[in-house]
Amino acid sequence: MVDRGARLAPVLALVVNAFVWGMSWWPFRQLQDEGMHPLWSTALIYLVAFLGFVLLRPGALPELLRTPGLWLLAAAAGLTNVGFNWAVSIGDVVRVVLLFYLMPAWSVLLAWPLLGEKPSPAGIARLLLALAGVATVLDTGGAVLPWPRALPEWLALMGGFSFALTNIMLRRLDRVSAGSRVLAMFGGGMVLAGAVALAGVLQGSVDMLPLLGGRGWLLALLLAGGFLAANLALQYGASRLPAHTTALVMLSEVVFASLSSVALGAAELTLRTLAGGALIVAAAAWSAWPVRREPVGAQ
Repeated sequence: MVDRGARLAPVLALVVNAFVWGMSWWPFRQLQDEGMHPLWSTALIYLVAFLGFVLLRPGALPELLRTPGLWLLAAAAGLTNVGFNWAVSIGDVVRVVLLFYLMPAWSVLLAWPLLGEKPSPAGIARLLLALAGVATVLDTGGAVLPWPRALPEWLALMGGFSFALTNIMLRRLDRVSAGSRVLAMFGGGMVLAGAVALAGVLQGSVDMLPLLGGRGWLLALLLAGGFLAANLALQYGASRLPAHTTALVMLSEVVFASLSSVALGAAELTLRTLAGGALIVAAAAWSAWPVRREPVGAQ
């Protein structure tokens, strides 16, 4: 009973993290209805989270400033948020989340040059399975090769690639304090989203930051608090469970996002999407499944 209770708390923490990310599309769209582009929303939310975390852990800021590796982590995390938050705000949520979850396949490719982990045959098989799922999701049934056709699809793929890089960097920075890693990820979301939004303003493709009313500020503060809680929940859960368990529980984000978006009319489930999604989720679950023995360098 003690072991079961000790395991339940971190699992529930990971479910909280997955729930926040799986449901985040809705407040982002609500803020967009208030006239705020999702890039500005991301920048504002992470500014609030960044400042709040500095107050909670002031010692994390000096470590962030003097550790160049954390800057790359910040860039990767920032691009993850730019891609995912923008994509779920303007695209079909189910397709976006499924394409984002190509992340385990990107990890196979990135771990070789960055961590020296040569992909195993099983890792290559998972990569091919995930790519087959993506091709199925993107296939229109015509003669044209399955390829991203719209901005949300490109953003989702970029976000998943950046998320894989984020996870690789977290592994490389395992000797750096957890607080500075969290602060780097918040700072990256703040700076990258703000920079891309400003570039869009200069090009005329993004409106200036609007003046929010009371409802808009309430949504922004709730999102900031949600992301802060989700990140802390992830740190708590992931540090107390095996990596494969963490990855499997995090797949519940796909369920939360899919059910909520279909119920609220932000996504459409087609047979092709379901089939491709099954392949992508299977590849992600396979990458997270524990094995008794793995050769050195296996994924």
